[in-house]
Amino acid sequence: MKPKKFGNQKFKSSGRKPRTVSSSQPYELPSAAKTIEEKLIVAALKRCAGDGIPSKSLMREAGISDKAAFYDALHTLEDAAEIKVDKDHWVQLVPRTGDIEATLVSLSEKFGFARPKSGTEDIFIPGSALNGAFIGDEILITGLQKRDRGPSGRVKRVVKRSQSSVTGTFRLGPQGPAVAPDGPVRFDLLVLPGKTGGAKDGDKVLITPKMDTRGDWSQCEVQAVFGSGSRARVCADAIIERCGIPTVFPPEVMEQAEKISQMAVTQADIDARLDLRDWPIFTIDSADAKDLDDAVSAQKTPRGYQLGVHIADVSHYVKAKTPIDQEAYKRGTSVYFADRVIPMLPEALSNGVCSLNAGTEKLTFSALMEFDLEGEMTSYKFCKSVINSKVRGVYKEVNTIFDGSATPDILEKYAPVKDSLACTKELADLLRARAKKRGEMDLSSDETKFVLNEDGVCIDLMPRTQGEAEQLIEQLMIAANIAAARASLDAGIPFLYRVHERPQPDRVVELYELLDKLGIPCKELKKGDPTTLDFAAVLDRVKDTPRASLVNQRILRTMEKAKYNHKELGHFGLALGEYSHFTSPIRRYPDTSIHRILTDLVAGVDKATLSKRYAVFAEESAFESSKNEVRAVTGERDAEDCYMAEYMRAHLGEHHVGVISGVTPKGIFVKLSNNAEGFISLSDFEGADFEFDGEILHRDLRSGRVLMMGDQLPIIVAAADVATGRIDFMPEET
Repeated sequence: MKPKKFGNQKFKSSGRKPRTVSSSQPYELPSAAKTIEEKLIVAALKRCAGDGIPSKSLMREAGISDKAAFYDALHTLEDAAEIKVDKDHWVQLVPRTGDIEATLVSLSEKFGFARPKSGTEDIFIPGSALNGAFIGDEILITGLQKRDRGPSGRVKRVVKRSQSSVTGTFRLGPQGPAVAPDGPVRFDLLVLPGKTGGAKDGDKVLITPKMDTRGDWSQCEVQAVFGSGSRARVCADAIIERCGIPTVFPPEVMEQAEKISQMAVTQADIDARLDLRDWPIFTIDSADAKDLDDAVSAQKTPRGYQLGVHIADVSHYVKAKTPIDQEAYKRGTSVYFADRVIPMLPEALSNGVCSLNAGTEKLTFSALMEFDLEGEMTSYKFCKSVINSKVRGVYKEVNTIFDGSATPDILEKYAPVKDSLACTKELADLLRARAKKRGEMDLSSDETKFVLNEDGVCIDLMPRTQGEAEQLIEQLMIAANIAAARASLDAGIPFLYRVHERPQPDRVVELYELLDKLGIPCKELKKGDPTTLDFAAVLDRVKDTPRASLVNQRILRTMEKAKYNHKELGHFGLALGEYSHFTSPIRRYPDTSIHRILTDLVAGVDKATLSKRYAVFAEESAFESSKNEVRAVTGERDAEDCYMAEYMRAHLGEHHVGVISGVTPKGIFVKLSNNAEGFISLSDFEGADFEFDGEILHRDLRSGRVLMMGDQLPIIVAAADVATGRIDFMPEET
């Protein structure tokens, strides 16, 4: 029997509950496991090492009598790049060296991109080489080649199918109902007949992608309907589902939380702790905050200052490996949307027994630090304590005290902590000056406050600003986090650190070339290995200029992402050699992890026991916490885009002046003062013939007009699509 023709098979790269209960499976896929015939073939080839074996001989060696099954298996193994077959039908195993583990992170109709587990550069994969992989799948890539635009390869096999949900917007088009998937799937999927789930045009839906008879990802079934995609709140529901953010606490967790919430502070608790109930301790948070996990106090000493940072003792209530601890580990962090908070801990804890509400006795973990008159930390001590916060401070109120505009009522409210507040301000100013001197970067992240009406519709956008009170708390929390890191390093015990590594030299050079073309002085970056102080100098030069936001954004893109690690690698952005996260255990699991380790340390547990108990835990907690933080940030940012589009949709036709924040071959992005960013197509500039320089500007060959990144541009709000978060502007031609 003549063997089948071998060759690669072609695959196209191809709060509120939904109205319909969905299947627990995100999508149905053929199994990635090998068949019996495939396993027999691989085993036979391993026995026949060398130049290979003829296919007919291989069939006998493998003990396979069914020729069709044999050649089907051989074909599959060749598609997966596990074997190679020459023109004479000799079969060889492909050496496993050089294969790369990756995740498919982007999928278009004719290609995809995979992100290696190690390395930063994404790998291009042609549609014919995807081998049935879908978005989010963990894959093995082989045949890596270098191209001018980056590396390319082919999928050898799917290692693990993604369990992520797929959501999208339901549309009625000329070819029938289809779904435009959210996120990294960049082509529409046709809905199978009778599988619309009752969705209407424009609804946000949960879908199960399906392969067609050719092996293309071209179809889907609607599993659940969230509601109209014209509402940002509905889009947020879909984003939460797509990102896999847990929203419902299991019954056993809620039951345990209810029991814990009934626990009162007993005399035995007080006797076992440092009693700080008479200290002038206070909290400062936003007016709407309910999970108050940090309080502070300060006083002058003959040698300088004593600072107390008192943190909710979550580890006292949340014990290791209990249902509530396991759920917190899975969530990793609280997630903040414009209309809701998805807490890491049940509200009975986060807003109740753990929250440091004023006028109540609360169990805390205190960092007591001494500073000299220049703000240098000279000593630190961690201890279990009990406090009674004297004032529930609010940022806006404290800022009026600092600027001298406070009303008599506000002054009376803060009278019990007047001296302590003044001392914290004095110390925080010293700490901020020291931070600036060592090079801490004053990076603004362009955070936006979303104002919603009673129906949950976004009616205003306001950039978040940092006043004196916000900066005060930030500096005091940084001090406590430094002390926590030093405590672990001095003791030589397992720990979790908040690390921010140095930016890659090639990315710094790219930033230098960009800023230099924009005419922004940045010689410090030219060497490719600048210090934090060098970046700070560049930021200072553009402060309070129209280009400040752009430079901030570009520097942020150049930086590595901060993350958690069980090894201390330093924090480049803060210009610190040691840094951790100790101050937010109500909303961050790494802080809870640190509290658990420090609890044993202050209790006198020896180093050997601590190492045995926490070495693996610290590494695993750091990894999971980093992963869950990325999930939360992704969901928050995607939802913010939808809320921004919802707001701008109510302002179509308005005229604004923005700053060109990005330049692409097809157009430009313009950012407004309220942080809304919209796209302008080059075709909207009538009579122009633009030439793109490939990086920062378009030049009109007819008029000489230049559209350059960082320049101001008058615009008109043209369109806003809430479902995708896309905003379009038009140029205001004069």
